[in-house]
Amino acid sequence: MKKRDMRPQYGGTRGIINPANAVARFHIDRRPPADDLTPFVAHYWHVEWDLREPYEQCVLPHPAVNMTFLPDGANVRGVIREPFHQVLTGRGRVLGVMFHPGGFRPFLGAPLFTITDRTLELADVFGPAGLQLAQAVSNAPDEAAMIAPVDEFLRATRPERDATAEEVTEMVALAAGDSSIVRVGDLADHLGVSARRLQRLFAEYVGVGPKWVIRRYRMHEAAERAGSGLTVDWTALAVELGYSDQAHFIRDFTNTVGMPPLRYARLVRDSETGSGGRTLADVDGDPGAGTPPVSTNAKD
Repeated sequence: MKKRDMRPQYGGTRGIINPANAVARFHIDRRPPADDLTPFVAHYWHVEWDLREPYEQCVLPHPAVNMTFLPDGANVRGVIREPFHQVLTGRGRVLGVMFHPGGFRPFLGAPLFTITDRTLELADVFGPAGLQLAQAVSNAPDEAAMIAPVDEFLRATRPERDATAEEVTEMVALAAGDSSIVRVGDLADHLGVSARRLQRLFAEYVGVGPKWVIRRYRMHEAAERAGSGLTVDWTALAVELGYSDQAHFIRDFTNTVGMPPLRYARLVRDSETGSGGRTLADVDGDPGAGTPPVSTNAKD
C-alpha cells in the first residue's frame, strides 16, 4: 500500500492578502520540483507583472524558507514572522523556491532559527556558485529556462536526506491540514510527543515555534473565511480557531492582516465586484469600513 504524502500542500491564494486584487495585477504560477528534490522542495513559484502604476502586495508568509531570484539579485529568506510587503513596479518577474518546513535545514547545515526574519544573499549561503546560479536564472528567457539551472544546482548541492527533517515536515503538515489543532498541546497529543520536544524540533528545523506555526495556519483560514463572501459568525469562528473570546481574535486578526476582519471582508468583496479596486491603505483609512461588533453574529 502506497504511503500517503503527508507533506504540506500549497496552492491557491492562501496567505495572499486580498487575492482578487492581486491576481488582477500579476500572474503567479507554481510548479512541482523534480522527483528527487521532493523531500526538500515544496514547489517553484513564478510571479510576472506589467504595471502602469506601482502596486504593493501583502502576504502572510508560510513557515517555510524561500530561495528567491529577483531582478536585482538572489537571496535566501528565512521564515518571516511579520506580514511581508512587496512593491511591484513597471515590468518584471521573480522565481522562487519554497522549501518544505524542515527541508532547508540539511542545505543550511545549521539550525533554521539562525536565519528567522533574515534575508541572506545567495552567495553568503552557497558561495561563488550562488552568484553563478543567480546570473543563469537572470539570463533565462522564460519560466522553464529559469527553473532548469535551479534544478541542476539543487541536485548538485543536495545533502543526504534527513529523517528528522522529514518527520518535522509531516508534523507541520498535520498542523496545516487539521483545523481542530489550535494549541501546541493538541499537536503534541496527535503526534504522541511532548510539547517540549515539538518546541526543540520546530526551532531547529522550521525556525519558529509550534505555537507560531499553528496560529499562522489558523490565521490563513480566518482570512480566507473573512474574504469568502459569506456571512461569518465571528464569535463561533473565534472559538473554532482557539480564541477565548471574539475580541482577542479581532485583535490578532487586525495585528496580522492590518485591519479588522469585517473591514477585510469588505475590501475583498469590493475587489471581486470591481467596485473601485480599493487597496489595503484605502480601506484602512475609510471610517465607514467599521470594526466587527463583539456580538454573536456580526454581519456586513
